[in-house]
Amino acid sequence: MLIHPQFNPVALSLGPLSVHWYGLMYLLAFLQFWWLGRQRILTHPQLSQAGWTVQQLDDLLFYGVLGVIAGGRLGQVLLYEPGYYLTQPLQIFAVWRGGMSFHGGFLGVLLAMGLYARKTGRSWLEITDFIAPLVPLGLAAGRIGNFINGELWGRAADPSLPWAMVFPWVDDLPRHPSQLYQAGLEGLALFVLLWTYSGQTRARGAVSGVFLMGYGVLRWIAEYFRSPDEGIFGFSYTVSMGQWLSLPMIVAGIIFVVVANRQRN
Repeated sequence: MLIHPQFNPVALSLGPLSVHWYGLMYLLAFLQFWWLGRQRILTHPQLSQAGWTVQQLDDLLFYGVLGVIAGGRLGQVLLYEPGYYLTQPLQIFAVWRGGMSFHGGFLGVLLAMGLYARKTGRSWLEITDFIAPLVPLGLAAGRIGNFINGELWGRAADPSLPWAMVFPWVDDLPRHPSQLYQAGLEGLALFVLLWTYSGQTRARGAVSGVFLMGYGVLRWIAEYFRSPDEGIFGFSYTVSMGQWLSLPMIVAGIIFVVVANRQRN
C-alpha cells in the first residue's frame, strides 16, 4: 500500500509571506484558462468573426476569478460546513487552507458571466459556450491541490489495489486517492470531450449543455470513490451531497442540448 506523502502545504516562505500549494494550483488554473482561451481566439475564425478578442478574454478572466473565489468559498460555508463556520466565522477568509465548493464556485461564475453579458451585450449562453472548454484543466489543478492538502480523501479500498493509499491523519485503512480520480475524470477526460466537441461550430447552448452533463455524470461516478461529505442533506454513502448537487446539472445539461439542437434544426 502507498502512504500519502503528507506534503508541506506551504510551497514557499519569504519571511512572513507564505505561498501555499493550494493557492498555486488556483493560479495555474487561471493561467491555463487564459492560455487556452487565447489559442481558441487566435485559431478559430468563427470566434474572431464573433468579435472575441484577447482583451475581452482578460476581462472575462477577471470576472471569472471573482466568481470562483467568492462563490466557491460561500458554497463551502453554506452547503457543506455551515455549523463549523458559524462558530469560526473568521475561518471563512482562510481560503489558503482549502475548502472550496465546486458547485458554489460554479454558481458564482454563472452570476459573474451574467454581469459580463450585461456589460458587453453578449448572449449569456454565447459566453458560457466559450468558457466551458477552458474550465476542466483548471478543475484538475484544483483536485491536485486537494491531494497535496490531504483533504477530500477516498473511501476504504481493497488492500490489494496497487494504488490504494493510507492517509495517516485519518486512519490506517487503505483508501482510494479520490482526488486524483477526480482530476482525471472531471479534469482531463472532460477537457478532451469538450475541447473536441467545441472544435466544430455548435448550436448556441450545446457546448454549455455538454459541460453540465459531462461534469455531472463524471462527478456522480467519482463520488462513489470519495468519502462523502455530510452537507446540508445529511451524511449518506448511497447518494452523497456532491451527487445531489450534480443531479440538477445533468438534467439542465440534457435540456440545454435538446433545446439547442431543436433551435438549430
